[in-house]
Amino acid sequence: MLWVKAFHIVFVASWFAGLFYLPRIFVNLAQETNAAAATRLLGMARRLFRFTTILAVPAVLLGLWLYVGYGIGRGPGNGWMHAKLAVVILVIGYHHACGSLLRKFEAGRNARPHVFYRWFNEVPVLLLLAATVLVVVKPF
Repeated sequence: MLWVKAFHIVFVASWFAGLFYLPRIFVNLAQETNAAAATRLLGMARRLFRFTTILAVPAVLLGLWLYVGYGIGRGPGNGWMHAKLAVVILVIGYHHACGSLLRKFEAGRNARPHVFYRWFNEVPVLLLLAATVLVVVKPF
């Protein structure tokens, strides 16, 4: 079980690294006026989103293995796990939103200013904080 948990943590950390950096590229794209630089940033964003998606799959699957296979967080007194699963659903939704925003940039239909993306970039920090507190502290 410890191997599964260790790899789950590694893939979650890697997934979040991509979720931290991708909106930062969006900030730069929203400000960019040079077409060549925008093309380069779009390529970076595409590759990062693809790689981040690949990292998300084992993160989620290993988490399910811990929950279903080893019973971590199951049974009475494990309300923290229900809250953590809600956070995971929000992270998946955020990941999906990043893909949607990327497609808008690719189509030249971004209507949001760089300030929006600066705030949007803070969301995964809050989600990671919530998930970490729930798993470590187990408040309920």
